[in-house]
Amino acid sequence: MRFLHLLGRGVAVALVLSLGLGLAGTARAQTIIDAWNSVKVPPPPVLKSVTVDPKTTALLVLDLLKQSCNDKVRPDCMTSIPKVSTLLSEARAKSMLIVHSAFPGHTIADTLPQVAPLGGEPSVVALADKFINTDLDKILKEHGIKTVIVVGTAAEGAVLYTASDAAMRGLSVIVPVDGMSSADTYPEQYVAYQLTHGPTVSNHVTLTRSDMIKF
Repeated sequence: MRFLHLLGRGVAVALVLSLGLGLAGTARAQTIIDAWNSVKVPPPPVLKSVTVDPKTTALLVLDLLKQSCNDKVRPDCMTSIPKVSTLLSEARAKSMLIVHSAFPGHTIADTLPQVAPLGGEPSVVALADKFINTDLDKILKEHGIKTVIVVGTAAEGAVLYTASDAAMRGLSVIVPVDGMSSADTYPEQYVAYQLTHGPTVSNHVTLTRSDMIKF
């Protein structure tokens, strides 16, 4: 009888603990949506100066089309155009490989004239990740490319996914923050954070500014 009594007490204690843990779990079971307005913004990533070898570096100019880069759709993109144009001029002066992109439903001919391809500069057409179903990987390998500088729009689309894929393939990736853009500043902030904190990717990415890149 004493055994049954002790067993009963044990069951009761276990039940109370279980209920207590359940209630505590319920109290903590808020989602990121519930906590959205209380999230503390982390410190900004540090921008780093970088020197590249023009012979093994390619500049990827992504989706800077008149349909996706204009004052109405993405004002920040228009602000980035002079920076990208300067990078293009410097890259061309060093005979660097330059690859342009467009997204399906559009062509490279839609590229803004300030940053349009010249001569035989190659191009690809793809969704956000410019490596998927294109010759981009082949083009880079044929030219012995080890480093890519990624600029373009949208930051949370073409820039993020192409830069991440390049990093996953073992390439060194340089992203000048003044050369990437979105329709709002939050995506640009998110991309800067993700590229410098994401697993594997962050080990291969250098976040910089266009005037901090030396050739």
